[in-house]
Amino acid sequence: MGRDELDCFLILAEELHFGRTADRMRLSRARVSQLVQRLERRLGAPLFVRTSRRVELTALGRRFRDDVAPHHRAIEAAVARATASARGVSGVLHVGFAGPLAGEIAMKAAEALRAARPGLGVELCEVPLSDPYGQLRKGDFDVQLQEFPVREDDLGGSPVLFTEARVLAVADGHPLAARTAVSLEDLADVELLTIAGPLPDYLLERHVPARTPGGRAIGRGPGVTNLQEALMLVAGGKGALLTAAHTATYYARPGVVYLPFEDAAPVDYGLVWRAGDTTGAVHAFARTAREVARAVRAKAGAERDVRAG
Repeated sequence: MGRDELDCFLILAEELHFGRTADRMRLSRARVSQLVQRLERRLGAPLFVRTSRRVELTALGRRFRDDVAPHHRAIEAAVARATASARGVSGVLHVGFAGPLAGEIAMKAAEALRAARPGLGVELCEVPLSDPYGQLRKGDFDVQLQEFPVREDDLGGSPVLFTEARVLAVADGHPLAARTAVSLEDLADVELLTIAGPLPDYLLERHVPARTPGGRAIGRGPGVTNLQEALMLVAGGKGALLTAAHTATYYARPGVVYLPFEDAAPVDYGLVWRAGDTTGAVHAFARTAREVARAVRAKAGAERDVRAG
């Protein structure tokens, strides 16, 4: 039995979707089907039931997954430990994260990395809203997971790991609060809270744009240094906040309404590190974070499919 067959089976058993499995393995859907069919011929019975709407494991498939998966994980962990030892990946990696969703992804990546590489410790700390690059540049962080874009000559980074929608947080008494959605032109009817601190102009424009796409001026509210302070001011009617959609989940609070946008570009997240200063530990964390983010996206996609069905 080839490793590619086993890898394909376990990923498809997790995703239950040929397209997502093909994306994760960087193969065509036809190749995924070939690998699954080859494994089924070896075993002598189907492992999956395929319909036009969904893919499901057969009873044999579930039993085979349960029997094989623990051994597969153990082998992968053993290979990772041996590789880490050979490359000298050890010590403590300091990881920053910007916002609770990035923190959740970073925490899961840290847990997976600790299990795979026992010689490497991972410490997490939140990146200040008002100083997104200061601690990274000083060496307090080795790598950080944060909102893109990053246009700093001395910093490098990964491709986009995950994306989410943007929302507008307003007080529940604001005239916009009764709407089910807003547009970027509606920003002319609020005062956006600004961020106090040494933010580059392109980031400040991202969080607090000066004008709507149609050219209307957007008012500026008080400056804030962290998200909790911002939401307190929003609830008090002191301004509105342009933020990522996960804020509504992690910071639901009385007095604040989160309105989805009809036309705003999504928020992208990725990893950032000092250019030319990447270690084996940073690369290991980057690979693990990509895997975790991919699994989170797949789970979210499966949940949407279930709701749609």
